[in-house]
Amino acid sequence: MARIVSLLTMLACWQAGAGIAGPRLLPAPMAVGAAMLAEARSGALFANLGATLARVIAAFVIAMAIGSALGLWMGRSRLADRLADPWLVVLLNLPALVIIVLAYIWGGLTETAAIAAVALNKLPSATVTLREGARALDPKLDDLAHVFSFSRATWLRHVAAPQLAPYFAAAARAGLSLVWKIVLVVELIGRPNGVGFEIGSAFQLFDVTRILAYSLAFVAVMLAIEIFLVQPFEQHAARWRPSSSRRQN
Repeated sequence: MARIVSLLTMLACWQAGAGIAGPRLLPAPMAVGAAMLAEARSGALFANLGATLARVIAAFVIAMAIGSALGLWMGRSRLADRLADPWLVVLLNLPALVIIVLAYIWGGLTETAAIAAVALNKLPSATVTLREGARALDPKLDDLAHVFSFSRATWLRHVAAPQLAPYFAAAARAGLSLVWKIVLVVELIGRPNGVGFEIGSAFQLFDVTRILAYSLAFVAVMLAIEIFLVQPFEQHAARWRPSSSRRQN
């Protein structure tokens, strides 16, 4: 109920702001909804949403897979941490725009360069989070696995994975919000389709209504992913923690 009230309040403020600023600077919610419906009927909205979502998923999967492996490696090996940490610091502090521009210069205006640029922007944050998780692994469980001669795969599945799951969930949540924002910049600069491309085209025409229509449509998609996929996984990952059970009780 509180969320519904908050949403209605936001819409009321938006409507009031539209009345003050005028339709050219801030179109009313009904106007944006009509533009969104028109784009959906033409098929352009779904095509561009699909293109952007595909890039988000590809970059997210690549960044999380490589970042998790690197984080686990760095968290378990001091030598690996010393060797890779300077690279990690550079990537963490390198502006996203620089990585995107360099990726396009070196790889051309291609889909591969676009996805690589987004994944590279997400990679260091995922690595840092999983590295902290690897450092926090319980050494007693490692000793137990050694006593029972667990294989590397068995150790990873039954010892490491349950302990790393909350860290993975945190990295996934933060990463998803970062990836889709960077994807829009990548599309704005060098792709011929997607939500970012459409927002750039609308900006050139100063079409605020279309900008808001595409922005809100994609925000709705990402909110759905957050609510129905990320949050349930996060709750599932933290189910074994005593603090979690206490909150549930």
